[in-house]
Amino acid sequence: MAEQKLNLLADFPAISTQEWKDKIIADLKGADFDKKLVWRTPEGFNVMPFYRQEDIEGLQTKDSAPGKFPYVRGTKLHNNWLVRQDIDAKDAAKANAKALDVLNKGVNSLGFKLNKAELSAAYIQTLLEGIYPECVELNFTVCVSKSVELINLLADYFKAKGYDLNKVCGSINCDPINRMLKKGKQLQVSAVAEIIKNVYEAGKLLPNYTVVAVNSLSLTNAGAYCSQELAYAMAWGSQYMQMLTDAGIDANEAAAAIKFNFGVGGNYFMEIAKFRAARWLWAEILKAFGCAEENAKIKMHAETSTFNLTVFDAHVNMLRTQTEAMSATLGGVDSLTVSPFDVTYKESDDFSERIARNQQLLLLEESHFNKVVDPAAGSYYLENLTAQLAEQAWKIFLEVEDNGGFFKSVENGTVQATMQATSEKRLKDVASRKEILLGTNQFPNFNEVAASKIEKQQGEKACKCGCSVETGLQTLPTTREAEQFECLRLQTEAAAKQPKAFMLTIGNLAMRLARAQFSCNFFACAGYKVIDNLGFETVEDGVKEARKQGADIIVLCSSDDEYAELAPKAKAAIADGNEILVVAGAPACMEDLKAQGIDQFIHVKVNVLDTLKMFNEKLLK
Repeated sequence: MAEQKLNLLADFPAISTQEWKDKIIADLKGADFDKKLVWRTPEGFNVMPFYRQEDIEGLQTKDSAPGKFPYVRGTKLHNNWLVRQDIDAKDAAKANAKALDVLNKGVNSLGFKLNKAELSAAYIQTLLEGIYPECVELNFTVCVSKSVELINLLADYFKAKGYDLNKVCGSINCDPINRMLKKGKQLQVSAVAEIIKNVYEAGKLLPNYTVVAVNSLSLTNAGAYCSQELAYAMAWGSQYMQMLTDAGIDANEAAAAIKFNFGVGGNYFMEIAKFRAARWLWAEILKAFGCAEENAKIKMHAETSTFNLTVFDAHVNMLRTQTEAMSATLGGVDSLTVSPFDVTYKESDDFSERIARNQQLLLLEESHFNKVVDPAAGSYYLENLTAQLAEQAWKIFLEVEDNGGFFKSVENGTVQATMQATSEKRLKDVASRKEILLGTNQFPNFNEVAASKIEKQQGEKACKCGCSVETGLQTLPTTREAEQFECLRLQTEAAAKQPKAFMLTIGNLAMRLARAQFSCNFFACAGYKVIDNLGFETVEDGVKEARKQGADIIVLCSSDDEYAELAPKAKAAIADGNEILVVAGAPACMEDLKAQGIDQFIHVKVNVLDTLKMFNEKLLK
């Protein structure tokens, strides 16, 4: 008996997709399958509730291998990545001391943000003293007008120190189009082409440095969906390739000079698919430019987004950046920067920077994310996401190309207008809770105050390179998702008197408790003091207690069936006072109640932000 092999599958006959779907439809009890379970993504395509092996048949992605064209599964045969920390190098000596310190704490890639006014041989000497560029990746951001000078200074420094220029590696973040997008700098296409050509020529001094950058991170921080960032990044890179090849530079050499700096947002699986699709699309684009397949490999750095970071309940930012770091590393980036959780309201300190570093080190040393190449491969869901995202991004890419290329789309404001519309859409979704920001528009920390910890002004966008902000072009939007709620709550915090919302719970036990919880969270999003209760025998008892507590708002929490009787009683009970009566829910009798002068209702379909703004206007003096 022990020698017999057990075949579990023999007792479980194959089930067809239609049979599975029929079972699901039966369980839906008449609800429409497509409307109930098929998800329409912001990226522009549908996602099914389940996938099977047949759904990946014919997909090109599943037949590729790591290190093989078109590199969907990775440009290398391992999944190691560089842990990068960015440092503001306005003061070269302080930046050097900090760099030497963090290099002993797990970092193996440094990003220096330079001030052009400080740039000199002495400055570079001070900044890099004691750092061995053959062992550490060094990345530099400086004003594009100083990029060539920086390359020459670095080459001179490395030669003087006796380093092998073929062994030092890193990048110069020269991206004039990004300056147009972020600062409104009006540049001519010929000027951009000249900048790119000159920096490429200078970059020959540092063979293993990329010197032309595509900073699609700027799009992520403006609110871009994955399909938009991916499409525009490809068009952006294609524009630079066109400029370089038009200047007579070999396509293989031009491709080697370009590095992509992607953002990574909170859409976990979609972001993994984005990085897989980016390798695929860029490989196809480079092949179209005439690159050999072995040279059609993308160089990808990623940085966690600031668009979804918050000031209130800021430690939740660690959860956001952790899942983003997981997406990026599982997606196979070459290097990663994790933003410290407190960057939205202060200059990060040693603690927050340590946490940010350790978030990557945990993935490397404890979760062993570097031990498996492309773990998404073969997943019915992720293979489909990759293919669909690539297809959607390719459509946008072709539209940009048909309209004259990425530079023209930036010059005429098309990209900025699209990003503005996307940002407004996402802000609206946060305002109505279609998109949840934990601790901001859902489940806020009721007792938190934040004004005292804010060192940066809301909306402050300080330039680190010393460049002035231009006004020639429309710029990308800069509002974070949480800012509107934060402004609202800070307004409450600054008021002479904190409004109080009292839960008048009565009637059906389950409904009153559920609606009280909903209402407490609702008003706490504006920083109001919320007072919950177990329940009252009569409306009059509830109103009496509310007045004893000094309530400004009385929220009637009961069942829909009971509101027709209870709401008019509550209105009558507070007729001689200044309290605002709010009904929690959207009962069938709502229109009848409105006819009786009861006009405040809160429920899942209302715009939370607009409603709270209205209450602030009434209550804050």
